[in-house]
Amino acid sequence: MTTTYESATRDLIGQIERVIEAWLVRIALDTYAMHRGPATPEFRSVADGAAREGTEWVVARLRATLDVDVDAQRVNPLQTLREAVRFPTRVLREAGIPTKVRDEYDEKINPDDVYGIGPAHWNDIDESLTEPGIVWGAAKASTVLQRRRAEGKLDPR
Repeated sequence: MTTTYESATRDLIGQIERVIEAWLVRIALDTYAMHRGPATPEFRSVADGAAREGTEWVVARLRATLDVDVDAQRVNPLQTLREAVRFPTRVLREAGIPTKVRDEYDEKINPDDVYGIGPAHWNDIDESLTEPGIVWGAAKASTVLQRRRAEGKLDPR
């Protein structure tokens, strides 16, 4: 029997898989354009390749990290998407695009996001991720709360 959490996880990963490649390409092209204007066909080709590689990495990582019990999970899906900026970052660095000046706090919490392109929220990637992202978070929280109540660690109300 599939749990609400398992269903929400499957739905979220499926939606991420549908939109991640376009997002990775878009952030590479937008960052390039801010510094040099419209991307060259060569840059676009390299960005497309990096986005395909990033999509495979994200989907595999999400499946691996979310396939473990909720109490053992140490990485959430949005965190994985923040780490995925390594793919457009590599392409931008190779193209000689200057990194963004960031404040100390941002550098501390996102040390590898040197272009400031990582998502803060689901809709920074694609609006279609907002609902499945919220549903996934609620399903995970519900699973954890039910367990803690069953363990007698929470008021059963």
